[in-house]
Amino acid sequence: MHDLPESESALPKPIAFNSARFLVSASKVKECPPDEGSEVAFAGRSNAGKSSAINAITVNSKLARTSKTPGRTRLINFFSLNRPGCRLVDLPGYGYAKVAKDMQEDWQKHLDDYLSRRECLHGLVLVMDIRHPLQDFDRMMIEWCEHSQMPLMILATKADKLKSGQAKQAMTKIRQALKDVSCLEHLIQFSALKKQGLEQARDALEGWLEAGLESGPPGSPMQS
Repeated sequence: MHDLPESESALPKPIAFNSARFLVSASKVKECPPDEGSEVAFAGRSNAGKSSAINAITVNSKLARTSKTPGRTRLINFFSLNRPGCRLVDLPGYGYAKVAKDMQEDWQKHLDDYLSRRECLHGLVLVMDIRHPLQDFDRMMIEWCEHSQMPLMILATKADKLKSGQAKQAMTKIRQALKDVSCLEHLIQFSALKKQGLEQARDALEGWLEAGLESGPPGSPMQS
């Protein structure tokens, strides 16, 4: 039995998304895990299919809560991965939630705090329904990423609800509408039900997480 060369034995293990486990929930930034390592956050309007997308990517149907009452998840939820310091983050959904206006504003404040202060955040995944793309919330998140130079991935979900030609046409319209958005690195036609776009999404997530571990906190203008 031969020992591996030191360079090979020291190689980190690849990120396995099916290793994702619930870590902690936070209602505000000070309750989040230590601001170190590498995180990628998922955001989306209520009912856009965010929880289903996270569950499909991690091969865990119960990881992120799916609810028949959109907007019930009011906390920032963190999931650890098999690589130390790597996390996926599920941000609260907005849009259809039937809650008091002051509570909506409270959620918004904590989301803003997380996005603007979190130095280990190395990418944002915006989940939007391919049939109803680029709603106000989507545009707000895209503008924030552009302003902050935060790498952006868009998952155009529920593609299985459209015929092939309709989905292709919808993707063309989205791509055309966002042609001047420099922070957009990945636009993926996605279906949690049909497992469409899963490997593309995982590859992109792995790239961001690995880059975050290598580079440390981004030298980001957003921290000013």
